[in-house]
Amino acid sequence: MHHILPESSGPAGPGTLEDDRISQGSNEPSSSLPFGRHIPFTAISGPTYVTAQVLIQHTAYALSDRIFTYSPDTCDLDVAVRHWSLQGAHNAYGFVTGVSSMQIRPGAGSIALGYVCSKDFNPEKRHLPQSLIGSTSSLRYLRATLSQLFTLHHVGNPIVVHVAAVDYAAGAANSLVSDYSAALSIAEELGLGMVCSTSAHESQHMALFSTLLSNLVPTIHIYDGVTTGRQTTRVIDGLNVKGLYATYTSVLEEVKSAQEKAENQERRLRHLLRAFNGELGTAYELFEYHGHESPEHVLVVFGTVESSLSVSVAKKLAKAGRKVGVLNVRVYRPFAEEDFLDALPLSVRNIAVLGQVYNQREVDDASTHSTLYDDVLAAVTFSNRRLFRPSVVDVKYAREQVWTPVALEAVFWGLGRKLTTIFQLITEFEAQTAEVSQTSVAATTQRYIFWDVDESLSVNAPSMIGELLARDSSRNISLRAVHDDVTHGGVKRTDIRSSKKSVENASSVEEADVVYVGNLDLFKDINVVRSVKPSGTLLVQAPDLKDEDLEKKFSAADRKAIAEKGIKLHILSPPANTETNHHIYITVLAFLKLARPDLLETGLAKVTKINGEDNISERILTSLSDCIRETPVPQSWTAIELDEEEKPALPTDIKATSFTSFDKQEPQHPSLLRTWHSIAKTIAFKEAYGTKPALRPDLAAKTWTVYVKENRRLTPITYDRNIFHIEFDLGTSGLKYEIGEALGIHGENDETEVNEFIKFYGLQPEEIVEVPSREDPDVLEARTVYQSLMQNVDIFGRPPKKFYEALAEFADDENEKKELLTMAGPEGATEFKRRAEVDTITYADILLEFPSAHPSFHDIVKIVSPMKRREYSIASSQKVTPNSVALLVVTVGWVDPKGRDRFGQATRYLAKLAVGSPVTVSVKPSVMKLPTEATQPLIMAGLGTGLAPFRAFVQYRAWQKAQGIDIGSVLLYMGSRHQREEYLYGEEWEAYQAAGVITLLGRAFSRDQRQKIYIQDRMRQTMSDIIQAYIKDRGSFYLCGPTWPVPDVTEVLQEAISLEAKADGRKVDSRKEIERLKDDLRYVLEVY
Repeated sequence: MHHILPESSGPAGPGTLEDDRISQGSNEPSSSLPFGRHIPFTAISGPTYVTAQVLIQHTAYALSDRIFTYSPDTCDLDVAVRHWSLQGAHNAYGFVTGVSSMQIRPGAGSIALGYVCSKDFNPEKRHLPQSLIGSTSSLRYLRATLSQLFTLHHVGNPIVVHVAAVDYAAGAANSLVSDYSAALSIAEELGLGMVCSTSAHESQHMALFSTLLSNLVPTIHIYDGVTTGRQTTRVIDGLNVKGLYATYTSVLEEVKSAQEKAENQERRLRHLLRAFNGELGTAYELFEYHGHESPEHVLVVFGTVESSLSVSVAKKLAKAGRKVGVLNVRVYRPFAEEDFLDALPLSVRNIAVLGQVYNQREVDDASTHSTLYDDVLAAVTFSNRRLFRPSVVDVKYAREQVWTPVALEAVFWGLGRKLTTIFQLITEFEAQTAEVSQTSVAATTQRYIFWDVDESLSVNAPSMIGELLARDSSRNISLRAVHDDVTHGGVKRTDIRSSKKSVENASSVEEADVVYVGNLDLFKDINVVRSVKPSGTLLVQAPDLKDEDLEKKFSAADRKAIAEKGIKLHILSPPANTETNHHIYITVLAFLKLARPDLLETGLAKVTKINGEDNISERILTSLSDCIRETPVPQSWTAIELDEEEKPALPTDIKATSFTSFDKQEPQHPSLLRTWHSIAKTIAFKEAYGTKPALRPDLAAKTWTVYVKENRRLTPITYDRNIFHIEFDLGTSGLKYEIGEALGIHGENDETEVNEFIKFYGLQPEEIVEVPSREDPDVLEARTVYQSLMQNVDIFGRPPKKFYEALAEFADDENEKKELLTMAGPEGATEFKRRAEVDTITYADILLEFPSAHPSFHDIVKIVSPMKRREYSIASSQKVTPNSVALLVVTVGWVDPKGRDRFGQATRYLAKLAVGSPVTVSVKPSVMKLPTEATQPLIMAGLGTGLAPFRAFVQYRAWQKAQGIDIGSVLLYMGSRHQREEYLYGEEWEAYQAAGVITLLGRAFSRDQRQKIYIQDRMRQTMSDIIQAYIKDRGSFYLCGPTWPVPDVTEVLQEAISLEAKADGRKVDSRKEIERLKDDLRYVLEVY
């Protein structure tokens, strides 16, 4: 929320904080708070469980006059300071720190600048620091402000900017990334100071040091904002408000006179750090070396995770005799060259700089260097200290790089070799190292992993468990959570470490003693079993799962891995209809029974006390034995032989895409039955009612009206599949489309079925109703009941579980209500699945089946989903057919168990269209894009109607060739069942091949011979052509159609990669090479 500041300075009282993004009553705790809970401002002192973000906010709040925050949604970078300000907590100066949560937009820093530079600013507070809190994604909007603050620094307040290194990288990464590159660039351009925290344990000290440094130069304090900054851990030497103030004033007073005499900024910086260490008894350095006493190779690093992991790996390698080390850059700006050279051992012969750049394109661009590399190279080049000058190489990495101990060990392994990309280093390291070593884990460290879906009732149980374990003062607990809003519709992973020593690990737990899985379906998306250590324990929540059904629920690969690793398998089945809190407590107690049985008896009382529920029933504890059971793992599982397609290819971890689960609750939008009189008013008095005429106002996307030009069946009338070519005349619509795009068809329900539903439900077809549009629920549209059912309400679509639950509220019959609620709950999962997948039940079917549940039409509109457009790949190029657009469609039809004919709504609508019929359409971009260069080969594999986009591709290549443009080779592989019936566009393909446009035509008709031949077989038969076009000539591969051939087709490409590499005498991980090709948009799938 944009907060307007008063013109004069002074503290903002509790009532001035207008932003309330995080509610105290929120069901989901903020991951930036320790165990998801607010901590009182005065409670931070000495040994305390906190996160780095809270410690940094604590320092800023204690020492600042005012804080301006620029926190992206869900990041919660300012959740603690806003809470403290609302609570009226006093800072070190005796008043409430003003906290202003600002919008992130161009000009975002103008109010902060105006406040500091106001003519009415209280001069007595000119010496007090002002703090900005934000992320690297918000820095781009603060650049102009920071430039001005640097210019005015000598007459203004000290300015410190606490920056969480976090941004969202779209595209191939599609995840949150630790972005230092933006801050490095701004600090270099503007001459700002820059300090980095390497762990949560030192984050408060570095926040304090940065505040001190801001008296010399406006300073950026940066730290990892994706994981480390949000990790709950125990900090032993936390400073309270008095300690922060005493240290700040004492150090400032000590260096004040020395600063005036110092000749340059570097000397003043050096003196400031000495005074800081002297006050706190610490030994921080501007540059800190770790590793072998006489290293030959040194890695220079900057960043939180980069530093902490590289130090751990370097120490381990040095202990094993490797002459390697790491030089951690703590204070990057000002860059003190003399101190850097002092910290660099004299024995060093090779220096590798691990430098972050913005993206992979800059990694691949040899003319681009990392900022850190330029500084290191300059320091070494102009130094006369050494008899020989070490070589300096730039090991660049993009923001998307996720650092693990193995990845950094691969970098160290590459020191002294010909360094290439990080990806290639890791690939070669794993290929040439028989057993990749891992960072050592103390035997006294217990590790636990929790996998759960966002909607699970137990998703917050790990925070309770962490808080419970933290009550043991003899142990140090760390807790880190990662959200992935893409996988399985929302997954949360939580890692807990418990150790007698301080826990400073910056990476994910690789193998845990106990792994909890809150939803069986997660095994389909993630290789969960990989995260369980040998002889470890796997606890799976699976209500109503019987032992005899285990083989159905676990894949062959998972069953084999469970048996071979000697994993103890336990099943948790909480009682049906368990209250949310009781469900969480059962999960907590089940975990304690397996991981910490010594806490089982006292655990319930402690957990409920933490949550303020002292009087919870003891029956939860007594019923635990009925909820959890150990399931014997059959010895036969070890003998399972896996086919290639059964071998696990699932990811072992999730990507951090958010800091919280996204809200899946769809807002309820009104629909009102109205008379024609009220509708007439909206038409007669447009300005008063905000009425705007539009072509299909229910559509949020831009739409056009086109007319059917041709509707031609391609398969014989006697054939069981109706595949047809439909072409639309664009006329004067002005519709434009590009190669590879999709056409959205805004269809209608079947008229006969709509009339039947209106009749049996007793509706008045001409009655006027206001309904949400099919594309934008915020837009209401006035239509008749008949029109609504034809074009807006998906009454013949498949209902989700929430429809059963919503319909139950209208049921007068108790048995019907109970049955509806059962199907909406976990106990009705099997029946719901049968209805959805076997019986293909529709909304209308359910309304007919449960007559006592008879909602009014405007309630039907609320609980039934709106109709959606259906998208089809365009099968034409506008360069060739400028006034038309074509689609290739197969009619979807089946017979349900009751013998009723069922059809896909959109395909039946299209199949029935007569020539001249108007159709509303829209255009949607697609991943199917042609390469930038016409000479790059195309390798296309299409099954059935998946040939549609390739017809457009080939048409466009033919047009280019006709224009005299050189084109690359075109390899087209097509698959269907029978050539006689399904040789779709066959004559066209052969004509293009005769004209020299298509180079190779691989036709696979699977059922035309005794032995089935599939598309991957034709590809394997022409392997040499694929190697030449795809690998040597850097072509692009496209697959369009159903999902089932993806593994087999991908395997052929991997074989091609391996064969080509073997011919060149190279080792290559073909699987990872495919991932790289995906990133380069040279391996593109459009499957369904």
